[in-house]
Amino acid sequence: MTRNQIILAVVVVVLGLLSTSMLFTVSQGQQAMVLQLGAPVRVVQEPGLKIKIPLMQNVLFFERRLLDFDAEPTEVVLGDRTRIVMDSFARYRIVDPLLFFQTVRTEQGMRQRLASIVQSATRDVFGQVSFETLLTARRGELMRDITTRVVGASKPFGIEIVDVRIMRADLHPDNAPAIYARMQTERVREATQLRAEGAEIAQKTRGEADRERTVLLADANRKAAELRAQGDNEAAQIAAKAYGANPEFYAFWRSLEAYRKVLADSNSTIVLTPDSEFFRYFREMTPGSAPAKR
Repeated sequence: MTRNQIILAVVVVVLGLLSTSMLFTVSQGQQAMVLQLGAPVRVVQEPGLKIKIPLMQNVLFFERRLLDFDAEPTEVVLGDRTRIVMDSFARYRIVDPLLFFQTVRTEQGMRQRLASIVQSATRDVFGQVSFETLLTARRGELMRDITTRVVGASKPFGIEIVDVRIMRADLHPDNAPAIYARMQTERVREATQLRAEGAEIAQKTRGEADRERTVLLADANRKAAELRAQGDNEAAQIAAKAYGANPEFYAFWRSLEAYRKVLADSNSTIVLTPDSEFFRYFREMTPGSAPAKR
């Protein structure tokens, strides 16, 4: 190999090394920060092939995607002095790599900060409520309050909190039996109260129904009495008109009605004198003739 070939090979190798140390690639899921002698000089958030000064500058890469943080189980004392063991997690993304690097340096440092932030916010919020409140619909409201507190406390670290959740909240083993007994007693009390309220409503409903029944019967009896009186009045008027039109025929017809009612029962026995007024029409009538006029 000649001298010129050796020099050319050396030049090619040096250029290759320089190009390798000058270029770096930022992927879609990353963002980068260029350091010069350990001090940050610029932040690169657009993906693609980038250039840096060889030997003087180096690059740190940070995730653009969501990052998960799982907190260690923490003991929390609630407002009613109940102790619970709680597991929580958070999702966040790095939005300001420079601020992130200046405050926590690495994701591990951020996890340590988030652990204290989430635990502090949880203790502040849950320390004002009772254990029963955690079992109601207010739990969502409490979680939103915790998330707001964590978001505010984490802004100085260059991250954005997306969500904070409680994965599990269990009673502390030391006070679980007492809490379960208290919950059972409370449920029994509520059931007794509901039964008493139901019995009161039932009694009130029956009383109202009886009162309405009494009113309806009274109205019906009153209307029936009015109708009977009206019918009796009309009957009396009709009878009076009939009697006034032909008193003799009316008396004859009433006698026939009396005969029919009295003699309808074949087992009846009537003891009367022959000259009784009851048989007046029998005495005055002959077969085929009409009643005699008086």
